[in-house]
Amino acid sequence: METYCPSLTRYSRLPTLEVKIGDLLLGNFHPIRVQTMTTTDTMDTLATVEQSIRCIEAGAELVRITAPSKKEAENLLNIKNELRRRGYKTPLVADIHFTPNAAEIAARIVEKVRVNPGNYVDRKKFEHIEYTDAEYDEEIERIRERFTPLVTICKEYGTAMRIGTNHGSLSDRIMSRYGDTPMGMVESAMEFLRVARDESYHNIILSMKSSNPQVMVQAYRLLIRQMDAEFGVCYPLHLGVTEAGDGEDGRIKSAIGIGTLLEDGIGDTIRVSLTEDPEFEIPVCRDLVKRYENRTVKEITPIQKLPYSPFEYRRRVTRGLANIGGTHVPVVVADFMKAKTIHREDLKAIGYSYDEPSDKWTIGDAAADYIYTGKKVINFDLPGTLRPICDHAQWAELDERDRYIPLYQGNEYDQKGERSETLNFIAVDAANEESIEQADKLRDDATVVLCCYSSHPQSILSVRRFIMELMVRDIRIPVILAVESEHTTIDEQLIHFSAETGALLIDGMGDGLWLMNAPEKIANSRVSGRTYLETKNNHQFLNNIAFSILQAARTRISKTEYISCPSCGRTLFDLQETTARIRQMTHHLKGVKIAIMGCIVNGPGEMADADFGYVGSGPGKVTLYRGKDIVKRSVDNAIALEELINLLKESNVWIEPQTLTTPL
Repeated sequence: METYCPSLTRYSRLPTLEVKIGDLLLGNFHPIRVQTMTTTDTMDTLATVEQSIRCIEAGAELVRITAPSKKEAENLLNIKNELRRRGYKTPLVADIHFTPNAAEIAARIVEKVRVNPGNYVDRKKFEHIEYTDAEYDEEIERIRERFTPLVTICKEYGTAMRIGTNHGSLSDRIMSRYGDTPMGMVESAMEFLRVARDESYHNIILSMKSSNPQVMVQAYRLLIRQMDAEFGVCYPLHLGVTEAGDGEDGRIKSAIGIGTLLEDGIGDTIRVSLTEDPEFEIPVCRDLVKRYENRTVKEITPIQKLPYSPFEYRRRVTRGLANIGGTHVPVVVADFMKAKTIHREDLKAIGYSYDEPSDKWTIGDAAADYIYTGKKVINFDLPGTLRPICDHAQWAELDERDRYIPLYQGNEYDQKGERSETLNFIAVDAANEESIEQADKLRDDATVVLCCYSSHPQSILSVRRFIMELMVRDIRIPVILAVESEHTTIDEQLIHFSAETGALLIDGMGDGLWLMNAPEKIANSRVSGRTYLETKNNHQFLNNIAFSILQAARTRISKTEYISCPSCGRTLFDLQETTARIRQMTHHLKGVKIAIMGCIVNGPGEMADADFGYVGSGPGKVTLYRGKDIVKRSVDNAIALEELINLLKESNVWIEPQTLTTPL
C-alpha cells in the first residue's frame, strides 16, 4: 500500500472485503456498482415503486429509499413486496437519520440500511464541548449501547449496512475534539465500525461524503489508511460528492471527487447526487465507471519518494511568470486552433464583449487568460487581459513578436535559436522519459511554462508522475494541464475533463487548464433538460467547463457556488424548480456559496461551508441561514426567495447584475 492505495503509478483496484446485499456482491474486486435514491414520499407506495422501477431499468443496482420515521420504515415492506411482485429483485436500502427505531424496523425488511454516525445517537446543537478522556470514553459507550441492537438485527437477518459520514453533519462531540476536518469524518465512522467489529459483524460499507471534493477525497484516503493501520483490511467504499447540485456543475463536482478516487483504484459502489430526477443520475454513474472497465494497464516508472501529502492541500511551489504560477490562481487557455477565422464577436464565448461605439471591451468573471490561435494571427487589438499564443513557426515570422507568446513542441525549444525574452510555452508529453530531462535542463529558464499532456493510456497517473518528479528535483517551472477529449457526448466530455484535471488540481498540481476537443464529433446530448449545442458554441462550452473545474477544485472562484441536495422523500419543496429560481436571481454573486436544502436532515449541518442557507422547515415553509445561524424562521415559500435576496443585501454581498462587468 502506497499511503492510501496499491500504487500511485499503476492502476490497481484496492482490495476490500466482500459484502453481500441480497443477491448482489460488492467489494473484493467485484464490478463497481451504481446506485441512486428515490425522491418520492415513502408513504406513497405506488409512486415509490414506479420511480424505483425507472431507476432499475436505467441501470441502478441498488435503490435507496428514505425512512425518516417508523411508519416509513414499516411501509418499506409494501414497497418491497410490490417490486418483487412485478419481478424486480434489486436490493433496497433504507436511509436513516436520527431514528434508531426506524433503522431497527427497516433492517428486518430491506437488504441494507444506511446510518449517519453524526446523528444516529448524537444530536447536533453546534455547541463546543470540552471532554476529558474519561468523559469521551463514556460517550463511546453510549454509542455502543444504542448502536449494538441494530448490529444484532443486521446479523440475524443478513442485512448489510453502510456507515455513511457526511462532512456537514458531524456531531458536536466529534467537532469538539477533531474540528471540521477530514480526520473528524474518519473518526466518526470508525467509532461505529469498531462497535460492529466487536460484535463480529462485517457486512459493512463505508462512505465519507462532502460537498467539497477536496475534503471528500482527503477523508476517503485517511479512512483507508486508518482501516489498514488498525485492522489490516479495508471495508468496501461507497463514493459520492453530496449536494453536488444540478447540470454541468453537479456532474463536474462528482467527476472530480469520484473520478480522483476511482483513478487510484478506490471505490466499490458510486452514487452521483444530482438535483434532478434520480434515473438521470445513472447514466452519469455509468460514464464514470466505464472509464475503469477492462482498463489496459501499462507500466509507469514508480516514484521512489512521495513529495507531497495526499491528506492535505498544498499547492506545488512554482516560480511566477506573468500571471502564471507562484501565488497566481490557475489560468485558462482558450483553444482557437481549429477556428477558420477569429473575429471580435467570437471572443464573447470566452468572456469578452466588444462595444464598437466606445471601442471598449467588457470582461466577465469567467474570461479566459490566453487564446491559442495556432497558425493564425489576430488582426485586431485584444483586451489587455487576454494574451495570444501561436505556433513558434508563425511567431518567428511576426514583425511584432512581443504581442504573441510562442508555443514549442517538445525539444523544438532546445533546437530553435529564436525565443521570446519574456514568456515561452513548451508542449511536453509526460509519457516521454525525455520530457523530465528537458525540464531539468530548463530549470533556471525564467521564461518557460510547460503545457503538459500525456499519450499514456492512464494519462492522470502519467502526468502526476511527471509533476511529482518535478517536485522531487525541485524544478519550479509552472505547468498548465493540457487535456484533449475525443468523446462523442457532452456528459462524457464533462466527466473526462473533470476527472483528468480535477484529480491533479486537488493535490495542488497545475497552474492552468487548456481543454481541447473535436467539436465535429460531438453528438447532441441532454444535460439537465437542455441540449448544449443548441445554446452554446464549443468555445463557450470549453471555457465554462474550465472555470467550473477550477471552482469545484477550490482553486479559482469565478461564480456563485450552489450546494444543492438531491431531492428525496423528506424534501419539503420542489428542489429542481427552487434551485433554478435561486440560480436565476443570484448567479452573478461571484464567490458566494448558497446551500439549497429540502429538509432539516440535509439542513444546517450539511450546508457545510455555505455562506447562506435556504432550508425546508415545514410544509410550505423555509428557514434562512447566515452560515449556520438561523436568521429567519418559517418564511412562507411564496416570498422565501425575496427574503433570501433581502438577507444577501443586509449581509452586504448583493451586487446588482449590471455592475458586474468592467470595461477596459
